[in-house]
Amino acid sequence: MKDIGHLRREYNLNRIDITKIEQDPFALFDNWFKEALAIEDIEANSMILSTVNYNNKPSSRVVLLKEYSNSRFKFYTNYLSKKGKHIEDNAYVALLFYWPKSVRQIRIEGYAQKTSITESNHYFSQRPRESMASAIISKQSHKMEISMNSLITEYNNLLNSNKPLNRPKHWGGYDVIPEYFEFWQGNKGRLHDRFQFTKEDNSTLWQIDQLYP
Repeated sequence: MKDIGHLRREYNLNRIDITKIEQDPFALFDNWFKEALAIEDIEANSMILSTVNYNNKPSSRVVLLKEYSNSRFKFYTNYLSKKGKHIEDNAYVALLFYWPKSVRQIRIEGYAQKTSITESNHYFSQRPRESMASAIISKQSHKMEISMNSLITEYNNLLNSNKPLNRPKHWGGYDVIPEYFEFWQGNKGRLHDRFQFTKEDNSTLWQIDQLYP
């Protein structure tokens, strides 16, 4: 077994005062996301999406956040993919944003639901033609029945054709409606700042609690 227990990074950031923290988790997300956009080297909108299938087996992967508001977070994918099948079985999902330069992460839990056909069509029409072609030909997450060279040939033929590329029915967006947020900021001596936002059913107010590191 490879011992990597010595790998350690010390954090030394300003502490977060719970009495001064933003009361709306969507507003706090917006503040942190804008700061991450300014300083992170990688895609700040990358997030880990975790799903659970009908056998309660979890699965995680990185997807890209494409839109957010004061009520939801939106991403797009193949509905017939592994994640799409999981969401069909169990709509409760988790999102995780991690920004190493900011030394911050945000956990979000909630329900995923398909976006409207109009929204999915609009977003698909704005994508680069290369992305459109790959979405059309890919049976995402399924075992390949042809060689990669054959798939690339199919892709190039479609990409270089003169016909319009329309959104396939198996591809579209999901909105994640949060029920839970946790904001984490690394700090010195592993005394990290952690704050959770929860709310009761049908309530419009969020309960804010500070958590042990």
